[in-house]
Amino acid sequence: SITKLSFVLEHQTFNCLRRFIIFDDGKMLLDSFEVQSPNVSYTPEFITSNYEYDTTKIDRAEDGKWSIKPTSTKYEFRVTRNVPKLGVLLVGWGGNNGSTLTAGLLTNKHGITWMSKEGLKKPNFYGSLTQASTLRVGNYEGEEVYVPFNGLLPFVNPNDIVVGGWDISNLNLAQAMERAQVLDWNLQQQLVPYMKDLLPMPGIYDADFIAANQEERANNVIKGSKKDQVETVRQQIRSFKASSGVDKIIVLWTANTERFSEVVAGLNDSSENLLSAIERNESEVSPSTLYGVASVLEGVTFINGSPQNTFVPGLVDLAVKNNVIIGGDDFKSGQTKLKSVLVDFLVGAGLKPVSIVSYNHLGNNDGCNLSAPQTFRSKEISKSNVVDDMVGSNSILYGPGEHPDHCVVIKYVPYVGDSKRAMDEYTSEIFLGGKNTLVIHNTCEDSLLAAPIILDLVLLAELVGRIEVKKDGESAFHGFHPIAVLLSYLAKAPLVPSGTPVINALAKQRAMLENVLRACVGLPPDNNMLLEFKC
Repeated sequence: SITKLSFVLEHQTFNCLRRFIIFDDGKMLLDSFEVQSPNVSYTPEFITSNYEYDTTKIDRAEDGKWSIKPTSTKYEFRVTRNVPKLGVLLVGWGGNNGSTLTAGLLTNKHGITWMSKEGLKKPNFYGSLTQASTLRVGNYEGEEVYVPFNGLLPFVNPNDIVVGGWDISNLNLAQAMERAQVLDWNLQQQLVPYMKDLLPMPGIYDADFIAANQEERANNVIKGSKKDQVETVRQQIRSFKASSGVDKIIVLWTANTERFSEVVAGLNDSSENLLSAIERNESEVSPSTLYGVASVLEGVTFINGSPQNTFVPGLVDLAVKNNVIIGGDDFKSGQTKLKSVLVDFLVGAGLKPVSIVSYNHLGNNDGCNLSAPQTFRSKEISKSNVVDDMVGSNSILYGPGEHPDHCVVIKYVPYVGDSKRAMDEYTSEIFLGGKNTLVIHNTCEDSLLAAPIILDLVLLAELVGRIEVKKDGESAFHGFHPIAVLLSYLAKAPLVPSGTPVINALAKQRAMLENVLRACVGLPPDNNMLLEFKC
């Protein structure tokens, strides 16, 4: 049973007008709330917060002694409250991820229910950080109080998103959904009327960057030189915006994994060299980089959901110079997400992982493409680097240059389709020469895990574009750095600005994102000290 109460609560340092849902176990979920504090103001246009950021500064004296100094810096955050009509353009729209995301959005929008062998099923957004998770804002009379993640700041409603995209296959989205074999048949039948008229735009195809087995799909491609292809994509973006009436567009790559591009001085090491290379039709400029260039030149956020090095230095340089948001790389959905939790736990507990072996087999088109050695290498790099920061955090366990043995294997087994099997073995050294081994079997419905992550990426990237900040002493508000570090929670290989620590530990990534959003409404970080119950 659920009881709804409405009242004004004065709690600790702020007053909140909230509606509560109180569950049988005493947990409270705030249906809505507004922070009332001298440091926070609400206008029809903005939420503005004056925020004191506390951190530490590390110094080393000439005599070699280290010092740690607490520091405090004042920031002012401003969030635009008006939520735009959002358009999302997916590269690889007709693939498993693209068709599944589109089907999921339509199922939720129209409230479609369907029958499976287990009975009646109802739509949901399970697996989405923004739509299906909560965060703690305090306690009331000894009970924990939570809010929906998307209740902290104004988010785009997924039901209002307009989806489009490109694909090298000309199947309509209903046909692509059937080919993917991800969803229950009864649900597919009900979605066909909504999806049969959704046609992908022709896409960029370069056989040199993906597996040869993808050639038979390539019947819907953009012809011409690389310069022609960039101009075509730019025009497609403009046409989509005009025809759909959206206010803002985000482009996201969910197409095949490409091989790594060579980074060559004079070719792709600066924005000028990259644009010149496109003019010269240089072969080493990948399709994903071409989409990135086209998006940045149109002022459109671009996110890379695959492991290849789409963001060569020249593309990063171009985005920074044009102040256009970019983010990536590679969706963190199953095995790697678990690894970023487990290794953090082991190292944090003082155990020493010495061997990590990760095996996968899957049968969807992603697995088919990854069966080529050059594309598998991109995925191997993305999956292998995920433990680096956790290992590097504990030099008590690991000496200079020491690292666990880490092996990643991916095999293509067509029969299992989208139901990926992941098997992991973690061996750690423990007390007095002992060994501890964890063996985990994980069955991942690959696209059903990836689709909510795509949704989160576009929703968070859109929100990041509405957050402005002003450091004490600065005269004007400005956005965050164009490289969207706040998307790290959702990426296997987070893209960060030069000189920024790369954090892969999942709990730290979530805390970073959550605490930045809390700062935007004047709430302190959730430090879990609970001193009010200890003193």
